[in-house]
Amino acid sequence: MSDTVPDLPQHARQRLEGLRDTSRRGGIFTSDFSVNEFLMVGEAGFEPLGLVVGSCIYHTGIQYAGWAKNQEMAVLSQAMYEARELAMTRMEQEAQSLSADGVVGVRLEVKRMDWDKDILEFLAIGTAIAHSKGHPGFKGPSGKPFTSDLSGQDLWMLLQSGYRPLALVMGSCVYHVAHQGMLQSLGNVGRNVEMPLFTQAMYDARELAMERMQQEAKEAGAEGVVAVQLHEGSHNWQPHVIEFFAIGTAVKLIEDAAVIPERLIPQIVIPVND
Repeated sequence: MSDTVPDLPQHARQRLEGLRDTSRRGGIFTSDFSVNEFLMVGEAGFEPLGLVVGSCIYHTGIQYAGWAKNQEMAVLSQAMYEARELAMTRMEQEAQSLSADGVVGVRLEVKRMDWDKDILEFLAIGTAIAHSKGHPGFKGPSGKPFTSDLSGQDLWMLLQSGYRPLALVMGSCVYHVAHQGMLQSLGNVGRNVEMPLFTQAMYDARELAMERMQQEAKEAGAEGVVAVQLHEGSHNWQPHVIEFFAIGTAVKLIEDAAVIPERLIPQIVIPVND
């Protein structure tokens, strides 16, 4: 993530000062956890500190593609990637200010601004957490808080398996899918037939997004990526231009087995209602 980002806004600093901080007890915590997630994060050995947010309003550039050509829209790919990085970095800044060990349940949202079709808002939001006993072995790369889109339940299960989250990793590819010629389109009328030009475009674009996500995981020193998701969206661009976005949580083996949470003992619950 880039370090060249503005300082946190004044109101963000004021909000964070009222949240729980591992360096000074007191304050309240906020989170978007469900009650079940809140319970499982506690069982995993962590406590919530506060909801952390990063935002970036970004103007996307212009790029043109040949009408009948499959090709990546590199200008748009770079824009989508850089804007998400800025939002993530600001969210991480808020987590660091709380002395958090990580951020879980991260959501990355993209919204088009009504006043300009070329302006998008990128939002990163999640819950900052800290290890209840202050164990230092859960930080992400470069000693920063780890980031993950795993739920509280998934975090507990991951730790049970002997792995810990390192970083939310992603790959983006904006791709122009070539148009078919008129004669070819007419030749397909009424027939069951593969559209090879379209198949190849979609295949290539997804592979590029996945490859970039994997590269981020390697750079983070991960041993694997879990809960991978593949998203597609046009963001109201011109027809035949689609973004393929791959995202997942990079993980690594836990060095100290003593911090793996104890297994929960299943309990039988008998309803008393008729």
